[in-house]
Amino acid sequence: MRIIVTRSGGFAGVEKARELDTSGRRDAAHWEELALRALSGTPDGFHYRITVDDQVVDVEDGCLSEDQRRLIRAVLDEAA
Repeated sequence: MRIIVTRSGGFAGVEKARELDTSGRRDAAHWEELALRALSGTPDGFHYRITVDDQVVDVEDGCLSEDQRRLIRAVLDEAA
């Protein structure tokens, strides 16, 4: 299994990417189980895409900042 994690943003806007190949590793089962759990997200949870002009962010319910939560709630209520 090939696992790639990319981090971007922050104050300096620097992107950092690392790759891990589980092939031949003694701890491969651990990494593969962890990766599959990480991909599963929140069971039955909501996923949101917030678009503001040309900027887009995708986020899961359990990872929302308070500002994201307030914006989502306000826009969904306003449009109802």
